[in-house]
Amino acid sequence: MTNHAAAARYARALLDVSLAESDPQLVEQQLGELVDLFEQSKPLREVLTNPVIAAPKKQGVVRELLLRAPVAPVLQKLLLLLAGRDRLSMLPDLRRAFHERVLEYRQVVQVEVTTAIPLPADRARALTERLRAVAGRDVLLSAHTDPSIIGGVVARIGSTVYDGSVARQLQKMKETLGAGL
Repeated sequence: MTNHAAAARYARALLDVSLAESDPQLVEQQLGELVDLFEQSKPLREVLTNPVIAAPKKQGVVRELLLRAPVAPVLQKLLLLLAGRDRLSMLPDLRRAFHERVLEYRQVVQVEVTTAIPLPADRARALTERLRAVAGRDVLLSAHTDPSIIGGVVARIGSTVYDGSVARQLQKMKETLGAGL
């Protein structure tokens, strides 16, 4: 099983238990902070992912870490379980999968929007409202800029892409004119 598939299973279980025992948003925040620490601290990451170091020693390191950075009991149990199974390398995948699960639970869809120039706040709000109507859910907007699209907007909702960019319109015109010759 790949890290991504395993992380998705752990994320599903973490959400189920955190709904019953804790606050999923708090668990998500704490998991994010721990993963940031894991990613930023090369010595910690090397110890926790080194296959030569025995799982009980990794559990000891995690226990020590949890004493210094208290987190929800459900997250403590999961981290110790992952350390015991030598699966701590999946923490970044677990964070992504858990975030997706929490958004799904909250009926929120993540939308990536690309524009040629940064969106002013009023335009971003208006775009969010239109995308909310299209998606039929609340929207978490993530805006990026890419001058190569020339103008317009490219929106990605899940695997669906709505390409209203000027670059795409020019490409369509080129294809149409080329087909007619």
